[in-house]
Amino acid sequence: MASLSIITAPDPRLKVKSELVETVDGATRELMDGMLETMYRAPGIGLSAVQVGVPKCVITIDISRDDEPNQPLYLVNPRIVRFSEEIALYNEGCLSLPEQFADIERPEGITVEHLDYHGEPQSLEADGLLSRCIQHEMDHLTGVLFVDHLSSVKRGMILRKLSKARRQEEIA
Repeated sequence: MASLSIITAPDPRLKVKSELVETVDGATRELMDGMLETMYRAPGIGLSAVQVGVPKCVITIDISRDDEPNQPLYLVNPRIVRFSEEIALYNEGCLSLPEQFADIERPEGITVEHLDYHGEPQSLEADGLLSRCIQHEMDHLTGVLFVDHLSSVKRGMILRKLSKARRQEEIA
């Protein structure tokens, strides 16, 4: 599958709640392949299907470093079943909010249950960057952007910057 287009805020499609995937079939795997290619091209470390205009509960992640082989992770219908009590602050960005970053607090560790690329049930314990990335992408599945965790003033500043940048692109 060719690379897909990433939707950027403040596009209302990013606020749509994603639907569960009934079965992991060829079409779902084709979507995941396209999402992974798009994520690598961006470049990014996580992408949810809603960010490419498909409101389904599908996420691709790869937090491997540039000097490591790719280690893609596919999460279909992910569900967090455990949050750690420890909270960590981390500077987050998002492919749907280009060049915008903010410090966000999230649980340091999680356990997530999901279906993998082949539709097999999996359970994954994650902490650090992987935990943060999963939580960030899962927020997308419910129409939540990382800026929604900020004060209305900070959120408004970021969204105005993105709207201005979009208008300037349309004029050019």
